[in-house]
Amino acid sequence: MAEMPIRAVIAPVTPLQQNCTIVWCAKTMKAAVIDPGGEAPRLMKALADNDLTLEKIWITHGHMDHAGGAAELKHLTGVPIEGPHRDDQFWIDQIQETGERYGVPEARNFVTDRWLDDGDVVTLGETEFEVLHCPGHTPGHVIFFHREARFAQVGDVLFKGSIGRTDFPRGNHQDLLDAITGKLWPLGADVQFVPGHGPMSTFGAERRSNPFVSDLAIESMNIEGRDYAAPVNNSPG
Repeated sequence: MAEMPIRAVIAPVTPLQQNCTIVWCAKTMKAAVIDPGGEAPRLMKALADNDLTLEKIWITHGHMDHAGGAAELKHLTGVPIEGPHRDDQFWIDQIQETGERYGVPEARNFVTDRWLDDGDVVTLGETEFEVLHCPGHTPGHVIFFHREARFAQVGDVLFKGSIGRTDFPRGNHQDLLDAITGKLWPLGADVQFVPGHGPMSTFGAERRSNPFVSDLAIESMNIEGRDYAAPVNNSPG
C-alpha cells in the first residue's frame, strides 16, 4: 500500500476546544497549522515533537477560537498566513475583543498574507490542498481538501451529527446547506473530515445520518417547504 502523502494531528485549543489541526507533507515534513485559535507555545511544541518545519498558517474563518493565535504564531515563526476569504475581514477585526469576552486574552487580530477564493490551491511541501469557499456559518468560510488522501478540514461548516450555527452576523442557513450539499458531498462519501469541534466523521456517514443535511433531511425540506420543522442546532460552533 502506498504511503499517504500527508499526515495530521489534532490539537484542540482554547476553552472552546477548537480542533486546531497540524497537517504535513510526509515527504518533506513541512507543516501547516490550520486554525490556530490559541495556545501558540503548545502548538510550537507539537511541531517540534513531530520533527516538523512550519511552512504555512491556514485559516478557515475569522472567528476568535479558530484564528485568535494566528498573529502570535506568525510572530514566533515568520511564516505566511493564508485565508480565509476576504468576506470574513469584519470577524478578524473583532478577534481581540471577542477573546477578552471568552477568557482568551492572548487572542489578537491578524493581517492575512493571502485571501483565499473558491478553486484556489495552497501548497505544502511537495503536496497541495484545494480550497472551497463554503459560506453560511460566516460569509468568508473556506475549507481545505486533499484529494489524494481523501481528507478535509472543514472548520465550522459541518460536524459529526450537526452543522455550523448561522445565527451570527451575516450567517446564512441556506448558504450553508447549499455549500454542504453542493460542494462537500460531491467530493465523495469516503472523505474523512476534521470538524472545528468534536470527533471526525466522513461525508458518507453525515449524508446517511446527520439530522440537518442527510439525504433524507434535504428531501423532507424540499417536500415540506415552509412547513418543515428543522431540528434545534446546539452545535458548539
